[in-house]
Amino acid sequence: MKWLKRIIIALFSLALLGVGAIAAAYFYVLPELPDVNTLKTVKLQTPLRIYSSDGKLISQFGEKRRIPVDFQNVPPLLIDAVLDTEDARFFEHHGIDPIGITRAAFILLTTGKKSQGASTITQQVARGFFLSREKTYIRKIKEIFLAIKIEKALSKEKILELYLNRSFLGNRAYGVGAAAQVYYGKELNQLTLPEMAMIAGLPQAPSAANPIRNPARAMNRRNWVLSRMLEKQNITQAQYMEATQSPITAKYHGAEINLYAPYISEMARDYLVEKYGEEEAYTGGYNIYTSIDSTLQLEAQQALRNNVYAYDERHGYRGPKAVLWTDSPLNNQDIIDRLKQTKAFQGLLPTAIISMSEQSVRVLTAKGETLEIDWQGLKWARKFISNKRQGKAPKMASEVVAVGEQVWIRNNGEFWQLAQIPEVASAIVSLDPHDGAIRTLVGGFSFHTSQYNRVTQAKRQLGSNIKPFIYTAAMEKGYTLSTLINNAPINNADTRQGTAWRPKNSPDRYTGPTRLRVGLAQSVNVMSVRTMRYAGLDMAINTLVKFGFNAEDIPRNESIALGSNSVTPLQVVTAFSTFANGGYRVEPYFVERIEDSYGQIIEQSNPTLACKPEPDQLEAATEDPFASMADELQQPTTQVTEPSCGDKDSRYAPQIISEQTAFLITDALKSVIWGGGNWSKGTGWNGTAWRAARVVKRHDIAGKTGTTNESRDTWFSGFNPKLATTVWVGFDDHSKELGRTSWNANAAKDQISAAEAGAKTAGPGWNEFMKNALSGTPEAPTTPPEGIISVRIDLATGKLSRKTDYTSRFEYFVSGTEPKEFATEAEEVNDIFIEDSTEELFQ
Repeated sequence: MKWLKRIIIALFSLALLGVGAIAAAYFYVLPELPDVNTLKTVKLQTPLRIYSSDGKLISQFGEKRRIPVDFQNVPPLLIDAVLDTEDARFFEHHGIDPIGITRAAFILLTTGKKSQGASTITQQVARGFFLSREKTYIRKIKEIFLAIKIEKALSKEKILELYLNRSFLGNRAYGVGAAAQVYYGKELNQLTLPEMAMIAGLPQAPSAANPIRNPARAMNRRNWVLSRMLEKQNITQAQYMEATQSPITAKYHGAEINLYAPYISEMARDYLVEKYGEEEAYTGGYNIYTSIDSTLQLEAQQALRNNVYAYDERHGYRGPKAVLWTDSPLNNQDIIDRLKQTKAFQGLLPTAIISMSEQSVRVLTAKGETLEIDWQGLKWARKFISNKRQGKAPKMASEVVAVGEQVWIRNNGEFWQLAQIPEVASAIVSLDPHDGAIRTLVGGFSFHTSQYNRVTQAKRQLGSNIKPFIYTAAMEKGYTLSTLINNAPINNADTRQGTAWRPKNSPDRYTGPTRLRVGLAQSVNVMSVRTMRYAGLDMAINTLVKFGFNAEDIPRNESIALGSNSVTPLQVVTAFSTFANGGYRVEPYFVERIEDSYGQIIEQSNPTLACKPEPDQLEAATEDPFASMADELQQPTTQVTEPSCGDKDSRYAPQIISEQTAFLITDALKSVIWGGGNWSKGTGWNGTAWRAARVVKRHDIAGKTGTTNESRDTWFSGFNPKLATTVWVGFDDHSKELGRTSWNANAAKDQISAAEAGAKTAGPGWNEFMKNALSGTPEAPTTPPEGIISVRIDLATGKLSRKTDYTSRFEYFVSGTEPKEFATEAEEVNDIFIEDSTEELFQ
């Protein structure tokens, strides 16, 4: 009994010492223990994702790949795999597993090695969020106490959810959602049993057991996980046998970019970084939904690319990228090795000419494929001499290329052809004119070679794209579409620029008094200058500012009548949208909404609407129509696809011109495309954008060409009631001219030649895009607004006409501004005033 009492006392003393030691350890580490309640609101480091308005992933920014998942969305079989592998008694213990600790302690005592961590999933959560991974006793003590506190603060499901989303699983994948995407390109609910087992086995050795880097070790680890699942009776013997026989199918899957639109994604990234800072933007798990329409964006990118290629190729071939050999041919493997040093680019493939016949060549690609380029893909390549000169059209392949040359090729959609990297730059941007939503934005031919966003950053001279705004100023003052303006040389020069400035027409032809509609449609320079003089320089500048152009970019002289002011394509398309929406200046926007990592909307747009508010909403609609647009891209906004007057919280765009003036200018801009007169009677005439009529083949489109001096900048801006689009083409180097091309005997009959200009250089890109963008949508009828009347006028004088033949037409007027006099027979001399010409106009 004496010995028994001693043993009991000893054990009790040891127990007291143990409790005391635990208490001492607890109070020792207590000051260093963090507040586990922060796990209730923890924000996992999740990358920034940018989407189109229809949910297509455009881009992803952030070092860590993570796709947070809720516990209820994790497949039960994957949960079984994780628990069977990491913590089989997870739902039974209270943060620490005594059995596991005892086992680890026994191994430590018998071997002297800390090979068993005995960490539960809760302990791993504690370590992952609050502690380091160093193997020290003090860290283990902290881990134990934190685990106990976590179990009291959180539910088992929440703890397991944190673990599943937090664990590093290799290849920058954090959490099971990201691992499913990175290794298998799947959602969690699409994983097979062996794939789940593979992911469940990764937390302990995400690098060593990585199925991509070490497939053999990964398979052993996967099969061990499956054996644990079988042992715990979570899978059957048949499932086990089938799964263990499955091959390793993991391979790296990058972020599933559904829509490559780098310029808009960079704008969205900049917006969020400026708002939240770089670290928060890249790790906060934000999802930005832009206003971009994925279908239209793809059409815009293709149209820009095709148009740039067309310009570049009609100016000639600049030669091979390199010469790989001359006399002693390389073997195929050496050629392939050399080609692999050059990456494919925007659909251009690096290849080597390995043989040739009279009118074809054979090329070897970096993948070892042999392709044949026939004459159809070679004949365009006459020699480039300068932007203004090209060599003769080739007749044989040897006049274009030679064996041993490294050249670019591309598939143009029909066949493979010789190609080259274009040097010219371009931009295209489209808006919904009713709320300013940016539907497409392409800031250049290649983001890879230049991140310079020409839509928002490039300020270029506007050229004749300015003329609709000059005519707007005059029409607001009293001009009508039938007003006669003298198309004659200007002799009284403007001397504000320091030298005598005498503008000329292009081509240099004059027809005397001409109706305003014709002058705008044919882009007659001297008529635009006289129109501006009528409106007055101050009124013209104020009108341009009302449309959103910056006052500091507008020179105070008459040259603005021909577009000497500097603008961005975004400013231009916004201004043209005013004509499409009835006179309202909307604010362009590209951010529809921002969501946090849990899908909660934290920022919602509030766009300006192009409509009149109800009387009780007038106060909310008040806005300064002359406000600067400097912050136009800092407004987060929302998509409105149809005109709507919204509600009491809506913002309203200022109406800067009357609905009637917007309608009249729009109707005149339709003549830019469709022309006028009667061709069968010899009085027909073309507008400068007649190609658009042939390509787009719609009567609800309106537009304006634009060309600056020496063709340094070319523009086409146009719209229909649903979409406004601007295309710009030029060189980033302002000193370079777009030049001209001579007739190419190898090209089609409808080829573009002579001087580059808005209609020929920017116009084809607009035509292709708008044709495809509007395909399948009904034409909008021409519906004059209230206050517009139509009367028949004499084409020569602009006065009223009693005739109903080709010498007259119905013209629109604001009620009260229509002509009051009838033309006399002596005045009806049509051949002076109506141009019968198919010659191309260059504005």
